[in-house]
Amino acid sequence: MIVSFHPCFSGDKNILCAGREPDIDDMSVIRSASAVILPQGCKQSLYNMAKNNCPLVFPNYDAKFEYPDKIGQIMLFRKTGMPHPKTETYPVLEYYHKKYGQLITKPSVGFPFVFKFNWGGEGDNVFLIRSLGEFRNALQKAAEFEKTGQKGFLIQEYIPAQGRSLRVVIIANRIYTYWRVQKESDCFYSNIVKGGVIDKESSPELQEMGALSVKRFCKITGINLAGFDFLFSSRDNSVPLFLEINYFFGRRGLGGSNAYYKILKHEIEKWIISGLHKNGTICI
Repeated sequence: MIVSFHPCFSGDKNILCAGREPDIDDMSVIRSASAVILPQGCKQSLYNMAKNNCPLVFPNYDAKFEYPDKIGQIMLFRKTGMPHPKTETYPVLEYYHKKYGQLITKPSVGFPFVFKFNWGGEGDNVFLIRSLGEFRNALQKAAEFEKTGQKGFLIQEYIPAQGRSLRVVIIANRIYTYWRVQKESDCFYSNIVKGGVIDKESSPELQEMGALSVKRFCKITGINLAGFDFLFSSRDNSVPLFLEINYFFGRRGLGGSNAYYKILKHEIEKWIISGLHKNGTICI
């Protein structure tokens, strides 16, 4: 039996868990399932219940929950040896002051640098810092956020990349690549919501390098549904630099939501057949 908690994928039994915690009835159904399909926005409680009680669960969110948010992703890049911009991580503002003192000074990565809050994706809460004044304002924002319970920030090396970033999307065993490009090459943001456009044709050799990096990374981590962002430095584009993992990602580069769900459904079906065969379950 295939059990789906995903509103856009039909299984033998379909359950919605949005807005509530999974319960004993969900547990019973999961235990009887051959495979469980979860929504992209599933809570860790539902994910853990599925992983602990069913041999096949899609998507694989082990890394998402073990290495959460942007600081967690940097830890994962370091652990797996993946190239990424030089980064300092601070779970709380106090850690920054322990390293640099109370005086606001130029960080080790120098100016300009990228300041990221620990939460958000698709370019949210990311700022280019060019001066001590801008840095002071960013740290003040961090202090204000901490009062509300939102904690953590990163100080990251600025990589000049001619106004473009590479998006690599993995959906089960399928990989898609495309550039997000700004009209002005010196523009800091390249994501679509900031005015970037999609380019699927340029620099195919670099797109292939990004795809190979994702394949290696996902073989280690098990990630099978995410959008990865890469930068290629305009000084040296021989190495794709991991920038961020988006477990929620824009779909415009895949043809829009309808096209995305068509791809997702097809790839999940193939993943189920492959997984059941590996587990010795006969598919009819």
